[in-house]
Amino acid sequence: MFDLLVKNGKRINGEKVEVAIKDGVILNVDTTIESPAEKIIDLAGEHYVSAGWIDDHVHCYEKMTLYYDYPDEIGVTKGVTTVIDAGTTGAENIGDFYELAKKVKTNVFALINISKWGIVEQDELADLTKIQADLVHDRLVELPQFIVGIKARMSKTVIGENGITPLELAKDIQRKNQNLPLMIHIGSAPPELQEILAVLDEGDVLTHCFNGKPNGILDKETDQIKNFAKAGYEKGIVFDIGHGTDSFNFHVAETALKAGIKATSISTDIYHRNRENGPVYDLATTMEKLRVVGYSWEEILDKVTNVPAHYFHLEKKGKLAAGYDADLTIFDLSNGEKTLTDSNGFTRTAKELIKPVKTIIGGTIYDN
Repeated sequence: MFDLLVKNGKRINGEKVEVAIKDGVILNVDTTIESPAEKIIDLAGEHYVSAGWIDDHVHCYEKMTLYYDYPDEIGVTKGVTTVIDAGTTGAENIGDFYELAKKVKTNVFALINISKWGIVEQDELADLTKIQADLVHDRLVELPQFIVGIKARMSKTVIGENGITPLELAKDIQRKNQNLPLMIHIGSAPPELQEILAVLDEGDVLTHCFNGKPNGILDKETDQIKNFAKAGYEKGIVFDIGHGTDSFNFHVAETALKAGIKATSISTDIYHRNRENGPVYDLATTMEKLRVVGYSWEEILDKVTNVPAHYFHLEKKGKLAAGYDADLTIFDLSNGEKTLTDSNGFTRTAKELIKPVKTIIGGTIYDN
């Protein structure tokens, strides 16, 4: 007997789907499953079902003062089954973060900041003595079930006078630790984006890819995507949204799409202020923004499930398939009108809205 059977759901393409779950694992996915279960959810053909949504750029270590939130406020309550905290903590405090993360409903993983205290202050990479490769290595060995990569913020307010050096140190740490995933935040120069992209390799994650800053991918004079940004994308660098308070611009995203550049993955860079006051609010709102830009819902869902699971090696997540973790998002699509605002105050009107209605994590059901 199954623990849970989800009946009469719809895939995003409209196909009927049913999902059988036992012991926190998906055992069967088919158009019809006729087996007994302790609990049955009948979606009556009205709701969509996907693999659980993954937000690969959040800030949810609640003890911080700059960027913090609570995992369940940005996770399970928003239809998100898994979050990856993007470098809020470093080697000195990531252990405490792990202890807190174990107690919540949402699946929480972390990227370890190469600066040993994480983002305690805005300029965490201005003092190179805070980058201690041996400490990073020790934590990676201690917490492989929690730490899924490393993070470095490479923008003017963070690096002080250190130029490209923190990124070179991050790459060295990466090479010495099984080429773990590396996420790089970009913003105002220095360093110049061209310098950053030259150091990154295929599979490295560039977050805030569609920011509207002069040091972004858009040439303000020609209104075209910079050639070196196209080259980086074609090299296989992962372009991650990382919306945030300051880092998503509709026009940049639209111009990139016309140039054949789509975000590889969709994430929020959410923390309590931009969750409560906008412009982020939640992952669903960021997904709606990419729909307005011109992405299909099929693409969007792939970019919040399978794609982040792949790049951050979450091997049992991201797919609605037998053998995968029983993390599901049940949601509605509806027609309506909603004003969406980017990080620079520009707006677009969404005509298609997405709203999570139930979140299933490890086979446990939560209402949204």
